Amino acid sequence: MLKLIRRVVVVLLILYLALFGLTKAIRYPEPIAAIKLGLAPASKTPDLMPFHIIKATAGESTPWLSGASEEINEVTWGGIKISFDEFLANTQTNAFLVIRGGKITYEKYLNGKTESTVLPSYSVAKTMTSLVIGQLIDEGKIKESDTFVKIFPEFKADSSFDQVTIKDLLDMNSGIGVSDNYPTGPSGWGVAIAQMYATTDMNFFMKNNRKMREKPGTYPEYRSVNTQMLGLIIQKVTGNRLADEFSDRIWKKVGAEYDATWNVDKVDGHEKAFCCFNAVARDYARVGLALMSGSPKIASTSWKARLSNPVVNLDYGWGYAAQMWHPYPGINLMMGLHGQYIYQDALHDTVIVKLSDMPTSADGISDKIAAVLREISEKKS
Repeated sequence: MLKLIRRVVVVLLILYLALFGLTKAIRYPEPIAAIKLGLAPASKTPDLMPFHIIKATAGESTPWLSGASEEINEVTWGGIKISFDEFLANTQTNAFLVIRGGKITYEKYLNGKTESTVLPSYSVAKTMTSLVIGQLIDEGKIKESDTFVKIFPEFKADSSFDQVTIKDLLDMNSGIGVSDNYPTGPSGWGVAIAQMYATTDMNFFMKNNRKMREKPGTYPEYRSVNTQMLGLIIQKVTGNRLADEFSDRIWKKVGAEYDATWNVDKVDGHEKAFCCFNAVARDYARVGLALMSGSPKIASTSWKARLSNPVVNLDYGWGYAAQMWHPYPGINLMMGLHGQYIYQDALHDTVIVKLSDMPTSADGISDKIAAVLREISEKKS
């Protein structure tokens, strides 16, 4: 029996060392860390990768005002009336906030989460990245017509990749062949989007993922690699971490109460700009409210217009522009995988934040969730 145990231990050790060598070669976290990341629910991922801190201004947060408390008793889900609590449970909600007229009128946390719990936003990070890009364009530091390789000549590929512009990246129209078909569990982590999510070396990833599927500007499709390249541009042009630029340009301006985090490939490396922005629900709401109301000003009039006017149609037939979704006329929506939403309805002066733990397999029902957010936003008092 002792010999058998020794043999099993030796085999397991050899297997682990082989996997360790493989993950190191492809710039993945070590095997146990990679498996933890692949199996963890969304809300547990912020601490499973290295991160940079997005600093708030200590003791100087903008206090929230409480409006008249509202009740949400039932909503329409797939054409059927269900209780709101059932909707929250069915969509694995961790936090749900409604802000009307700049005041919190509804706030609920579930599954042990509280107003101080830092939660991931996944692709909501794309809009956060776009806010910084917009400021750099306003300052004349970059132009939408600039190509990626003008800023990063080391990434020239002698193909149509070299023609990809900032505008193409903003509008998911670059043609770069990195699909957003997310895998379920560790078994699918060989696909490119998973490699970009888990990578410990973003430069290595970009060097090996410059193949084009279409010519730039010819076929819009939602691909997260576009936003990652925008994040790299911000870092190169400013000479600073994306997290630090976002802190100074957005986070401190909106009066965020808590520090946020942005996951990176490695400490002092590159933020994963397409995802991996983590904050508390109330601070997400501050960004949505500032963008919608224009106060404090985190986007110029021209950039707000750029964000708010769809130029392509993507999933669900929704409009899209500069990293912002438009499910309905006049609605701006920041949206992320696993059920993350910042819904902005200027006509009804309402912002809704929903943060969730939906599994990857539940992707594809955002149109049903958006319909509920619309119903709540347009509810007559």
